[in-house]
Amino acid sequence: MISSKAYAAFSAAKPLRSFRLERRDPRPDDIVIEIAYCGICHSDIHTARGEWGPTAYPCVPGHEIVGTVVAAGKKVRGFKPGDLAGVGCLVDSCGTCKPCRASEEQFCQKHISFTYNSTEQDGTTPTQGGYSTHIVVREKFAFRIKKGVPLARVAPLLCAGITTYSPLKRHKIAKGHRVGVVGLGGLGHMAVKLARAMGAHVTVFSTSPGKERDARKLGANDFVLSTKPENFGPLANTLDFVLDTVSAKHDFTPYLMALKNDATMVLVGASPDASEVIASSLIMGRKRLTGSLIGGVKETQEMLDYCFRKKIYCDIELIPAAKINEAYERTIKGDVKYRFVIDAATF
Repeated sequence: MISSKAYAAFSAAKPLRSFRLERRDPRPDDIVIEIAYCGICHSDIHTARGEWGPTAYPCVPGHEIVGTVVAAGKKVRGFKPGDLAGVGCLVDSCGTCKPCRASEEQFCQKHISFTYNSTEQDGTTPTQGGYSTHIVVREKFAFRIKKGVPLARVAPLLCAGITTYSPLKRHKIAKGHRVGVVGLGGLGHMAVKLARAMGAHVTVFSTSPGKERDARKLGANDFVLSTKPENFGPLANTLDFVLDTVSAKHDFTPYLMALKNDATMVLVGASPDASEVIASSLIMGRKRLTGSLIGGVKETQEMLDYCFRKKIYCDIELIPAAKINEAYERTIKGDVKYRFVIDAATF
C-alpha cells in the first residue's frame, strides 16, 4: 500500500482535517501520481457537507488533480516516471456499455467510479480524491499534461475547463455567435475565456456589480447586472446560446427569454435546491433547456490540448492545505478569483 497524507471530511457539520490515506499498490495498468496541486471545486463542498445526498465518511474530496508520475505498471504505455499527468472527475467505468464505447464514460450505465465519494469497479472499495499527496489511477483515466505550462493553473481545467468546454463545443460555438454566461465564478470565468477563444461575442450575467471589470478583462464584450429585471429587456431574443454556471437556486426564465428562437440554454451548475422556470419561456420561441456533465476521457484530453495551444488557464489563488476550510467559506461567499488551488507540498 502507498501511504498518502490527505485532508478529509469526517461529517457534514465539521471542518476537514488531516488524514492518513492508504492507496492501493499499482496494478499493471495503473500509474502512481505524486500530486503537486489540486483545485477546490464547489462540488467538493456540496459533497463534504452532504448536500448532494449521502456522503461516505471519511471523504477526501478533490477532482482537479495534476502532478508527476512516479511509478507505472508493466502494461502502461502512455506514461513513464517523470511525466506530468492529471486526473479529473472519473477514475474508472465499466468500459463496455454504449456510452463507454462512445467515449462518454461520464454517462456509464453500469458503474461510474467518480474520483471521490464513490467506489471502485468492485462496488465496495471507496474512492478518495486529490486533497492528498498521491493518487493511483488506471492509465486510461489519466491525462497527459504538457511540460512548461503553469501547472497550478492547469489543475482546475480537469473539472471547470471540461465542464464548460464540452457544451460550447457540442453546440458548435464559433465566430459570430452571441453567447451568454450566467455567473462569473470558477466555471463562469472559464466559460468566458473559452467562448471568446472560439470567436463568440460574450455577455456575462452576474449578481455582483463589482465583477464587471473582471468580466471585461477576461474577454467579455458585455456585462448585465442580473439583479435588475429591466436589464433583460433589450436582450430579448438576441442570444444564440446561454451557459448557466450558477450552483444556487435561481430563476431560469429571464435567460430563456434572452435566447433566439430554437436556441439552447445549458445548465452546468447543480443547485441542491429546485430552481424555477416559466413554461411559456420555452414554448414561445421553441427554446431548449438542457444540461451537461463534464466530458469523457477523449474529450477531456482534447480540451487540455486546446487550452495548451491557446494558452488558456484558470485564474487561481494558491493556498496551503491548512486553509482548505477557510477556502470553503470564501468559495460559498464568492470571495475567490476564481479558483482555489491547494499546494499538495503543504499536506
